[in-house]
Amino acid sequence: MEFLIPVLPLVTAYLLDLLLGDPRWLPHPIRLFGNLIALGERTLNHTKHRFLKGLLLTLLLVTATYAFFYLTLVILKPYPILSFLFETLFLFYAIANKSLIEEGRAVFTALKEGIPQGRSRLSWIVGRDTSQLNPQQIKTAVFETLSENLSDGVIAPLFFYMILGVPGAMLYKMVNTLDSMIGYKNDRYFNFGKFAAKLDDVLNYIPARITAVLMLLVSFKLHKLPLVFVHGKRHSSPNAGYPEAALAMILNCRFGGPNYYHGKLVDKPYIGTHDRALKDSEIKNVATINHLVTLVWIFIIALFLIL
Repeated sequence: MEFLIPVLPLVTAYLLDLLLGDPRWLPHPIRLFGNLIALGERTLNHTKHRFLKGLLLTLLLVTATYAFFYLTLVILKPYPILSFLFETLFLFYAIANKSLIEEGRAVFTALKEGIPQGRSRLSWIVGRDTSQLNPQQIKTAVFETLSENLSDGVIAPLFFYMILGVPGAMLYKMVNTLDSMIGYKNDRYFNFGKFAAKLDDVLNYIPARITAVLMLLVSFKLHKLPLVFVHGKRHSSPNAGYPEAALAMILNCRFGGPNYYHGKLVDKPYIGTHDRALKDSEIKNVATINHLVTLVWIFIIALFLIL
């Protein structure tokens, strides 16, 4: 039965995510990560050598995160039940599938109440300016976010769990949190967060492409993979375009285009070719894709760990 030991936390954490999602009342390590990053940024991001300071902060936090979880598991190794509970808890924290889907659905529900409500709820989950978006742009933003964050919030952390265990999953979450907080291309963060942003790009390279393939697989549209790689390259991110392109091909729609981010107009290229109206009912289809991709990925990782 020892071959099941690495699989049990994975399956249990997945089931907990399906059941609980991300309860706002529950203390979350990502909030601690965010507080540490904010403290480091306030302390270091000024005067000279900002790139070097950002690099050092990133390396310090990433190394400390991996070391903490690795050493804790070493200490808990003689206590299999405690070790199982610890791994399950933090792997549960690393997965964000149900909460991602719920947030997407919440935007569609708010949009039915009115455009201002839809814009306001969308601002919870995207970094762009939502104040001028029309209903179609709001729906497009939700679908882009669900596809991109399927990679960031599910596939990538589980990928690093597969190769490095819970320490690897939490290392990834720290890098991803760093990127989301200081990885912006503006005057304040461009130099300070540049290393964190590049590191996030490197860690997401393989998971983003796995996500795109799995999305096509569960939708029985693997024949569109060549188009995904053509359109995925158009995105300014080296990774985000691939899950977005996969969903655009599955839905036969178009994503991307100009959008405001932090007050600046960003002329993003279009991904997909069919500029059509998105329907409210399609959120169910997108949610189903996310659930199926997560389930298939859990199965693949379980097989890898067993074999």
